[in-house]
Amino acid sequence: MKIVPFWEVQFQEFQAETVQGVKGRVLIGKDDGAGNFCMRFFELSPGGFTPRHSHPWEHEIFIHKGQAEVLKDGGFIPVLPGTALFVPGGEEHQIRNPGDEPLQFVCLIPSGVPEL
Repeated sequence: MKIVPFWEVQFQEFQAETVQGVKGRVLIGKDDGAGNFCMRFFELSPGGFTPRHSHPWEHEIFIHKGQAEVLKDGGFIPVLPGTALFVPGGEEHQIRNPGDEPLQFVCLIPSGVPEL
């Protein structure tokens, strides 16, 4: 069993034209022996956004803290903390932070795909 506070896990920072102000952490993944899923924790700075993209695998996302806007059917909708999202494989998606405070969310993906 692994028990670890998220803030103790080293993060990777993402900054490019297509992604701004994103820090990602692998909380539980292949290095921990997880054979089915990878649990990741993301933090988006105010004004930050993930890349707009799609891929064959699904995501399960839980918005923990902050304001979020999620791409759905070509437009962005506001999402509150405490909300769970299911993103099917092949669906274009993006998350952005329109707020003044960091946005934090947990994201689950299947094993065997890039963890970050």
